Amino acid sequence: MNIFLKKMMEWVLEKEEAAAKQCHASPEEISEQIRKMLLKKKEIQEQCQEQTKELEYIIDKLHWIKAEAIKCERKLEEELKED
Repeated sequence: MNIFLKKMMEWVLEKEEAAAKQCHASPEEISEQIRKMLLKKKEIQEQCQEQTKELEYIIDKLHWIKAEAIKCERKLEEELKED
């Protein structure tokens, strides 16, 4: 989250907290906000998990490519020794 949004969210939360302390906040509205945030959290976790799986696949593929490159390098070195 960028700094501006984070500071804005902190400001909103401070105002909500002040309203709650003065009995001007609706528990139902706050419950709805909590529900929305939990859904957003779950969505972000799922996206992160998907991206992590994609990165793991790429890393595995790169390891395989590196292993193939090493084989070729060794084969070339052996061919040069034979000449």
